[in-house]
Amino acid sequence: MGDRWRVAVDRGLCVGSGMCVHTAPGAFRLDSARRSRPVDAEVPASDAVLSAAEGCPVEAVLLRLSDTGEPVFPPED
Repeated sequence: MGDRWRVAVDRGLCVGSGMCVHTAPGAFRLDSARRSRPVDAEVPASDAVLSAAEGCPVEAVLLRLSDTGEPVFPPED
């Protein structure tokens, strides 16, 4: 795991399930349209943030290593 990750949410895919908010409440929030947004664009790597990305029912949460841009989740095939 890298030390820091860039976090993004594909708002075109997000269905507002809130799974990310419940799994990593300090890292995500739902806006007035019930779409997820990262609280900060860059966060320390953590199991909670990775679990939030993995638990998204539509894989709308995207994680990349901050220093290289290499994908963390979803992994490249």
